[in-house]
Amino acid sequence: MKIAILPGDGIGPEIVDQAVNVLNALGENFELETAPVGGAGYAAHGHPLPEGTLKLAKDAGAILFGAVGDWQYDTLERSLRPEQAILGLRKHLGLFANLRPAILYPELANASTLKPEVVSGLDILIIRELTGDIYFGQPRGVRTAPDGAFKGEREGFDTMRYAESEIRRIAHVAFQAAQKRSKRLTSVDKANVLETFQFWKDIVTEVHKEYPDVALDHMYVDNAAMQLVRAPKKFDVIVTGNMFGDILSDQASMLTGSIGMLPSASLDTNNKGLYEPSHGSAPDIAGKNIANPLATILSVAMMLRFSLNKAEQADRIDNAVKKVLAQGLRTADIYEAGTIKVGTSEMGAAVVKALG
Repeated sequence: MKIAILPGDGIGPEIVDQAVNVLNALGENFELETAPVGGAGYAAHGHPLPEGTLKLAKDAGAILFGAVGDWQYDTLERSLRPEQAILGLRKHLGLFANLRPAILYPELANASTLKPEVVSGLDILIIRELTGDIYFGQPRGVRTAPDGAFKGEREGFDTMRYAESEIRRIAHVAFQAAQKRSKRLTSVDKANVLETFQFWKDIVTEVHKEYPDVALDHMYVDNAAMQLVRAPKKFDVIVTGNMFGDILSDQASMLTGSIGMLPSASLDTNNKGLYEPSHGSAPDIAGKNIANPLATILSVAMMLRFSLNKAEQADRIDNAVKKVLAQGLRTADIYEAGTIKVGTSEMGAAVVKALG
């Protein structure tokens, strides 16, 4: 069970350190190997996804990823910026299904910006297609507009596109996930405007015939964004495209009180996955021991569950996180009066202790 450890930039190394401590406390025989990625990869090897790092990721059974991005690299050409590392890993490893659970722990009901009665008991799973859509569609670039009202001017352009097989495979992941939960699936699109998402809607509807036990409804993305704030508990499993999923999953994160609480998994067709917190590298707080490591630790639990077939160990981590929250321990992002403010390392140590 070889695990690639890719800490990345900003707070990445700090939060990954705590997650590795939790992994090591489980008593399993994991082989852990660390490599630079993102800005750290560029600094070490001149590229955000060095060849050695990519090889390690391909050879490993699972990848634990921190976060990438740092302002000092913003002037680099786009292909060399830290964020290209995660896009490259998704492409080279075929990580097409992004699973982002948004769960509100009872102890954090007051940390959400919404009223407790609106979000208490929240448990949503957002499934985002990860390797297609406008983020990867070709052609793209800057050109002289060949037509339209602004013909002759410079314009930027991107291409939104989805192949039928891409939609079918993410739909199957979503329907199967719904079968294991409340048997309700919402497919989010923009079929009233975009041909790509009318096609998406048609294919998801076809796949639904194979899952008659799951209730399917379709919702436009703008309405979905509104409903996530108005009545989020009406959702159970949401499936959508790359760009819409990027936006909606970050929106859903704030329902839970902090994006620092949200893990994620990005899986290939064989459930090999890359596991990372949903938040970014936050270089402004790097090295201050104030970042929340719980999203990364919960990502380890997802890794054990989905890629390493260690469901009991995943449950141990989930229960340990619940225990430390019940004890009143809070990092700065989820702190409120009457709780105990702790740092990154203290929170990680508390989870290790709670494992028993």
